[in-house]
Amino acid sequence: MDYKTWRHAFKIDPAKNISDKQVEAIAESGTDGVIIGGSDGVTLENVLDLLARFRRFSVPLALEVSTVESVTPGFDYYFIPTVLNTTDSKWLNGLHHEALREYGHMMNFDELVTEGYCILNLDCTAAKVTGVDRVPDEEDVQAYARMAEHLFTLPIFYLEYSGQYGDPQIVRSAKELLTNTRLFYGGGIRSTEQAKEMAAIADTVVVGNVVYDDLQVALKTVDAVKSVPLPM
Repeated sequence: MDYKTWRHAFKIDPAKNISDKQVEAIAESGTDGVIIGGSDGVTLENVLDLLARFRRFSVPLALEVSTVESVTPGFDYYFIPTVLNTTDSKWLNGLHHEALREYGHMMNFDELVTEGYCILNLDCTAAKVTGVDRVPDEEDVQAYARMAEHLFTLPIFYLEYSGQYGDPQIVRSAKELLTNTRLFYGGGIRSTEQAKEMAAIADTVVVGNVVYDDLQVALKTVDAVKSVPLPM
């Protein structure tokens, strides 16, 4: 399934433990895709482990690349984050330049999908790692949305609250400015009600931490998201 049609996705962290039974439940839940990715502790070994375990099923797989060393063939997509509100150019284009200089000649660019990240939770690991030192307000988020859509023509604009449930008004204000760029929302979804609320605004809802805290609730978010019409 093309990522452009995903309504629901699970994000699985290579640095966290997950059983084969949980992998099977996630893969066969009806989710549109599984994203393998995390902010720290990501190694080639734990990425390969998850790849092998999920590849037994037909669910589409994307590797969200946070370290060049963890990249391996076998995924349907390679999501490449560029953090639009970072204070460290390494996370805007530095790692990307390093990867393209080393591996550009052997990359299949049809598999690469750039995500314009906007991180809105200063307490999360992603913010600390990438040098995000201020919470963007609504006008900031709107500017980043315009940057993703019009300046960089990115396929994805990703609002990342990472463990914290986001402000629906801020998410909506970004969505209203996007036509060609797809809006991904991730962060703090811990109930079907929250899943439905964000599904009514964002194109794609990404569910992560609750997988480890309450798998049954996580699985219920699939039908919850898909029961909501695609936002216009």
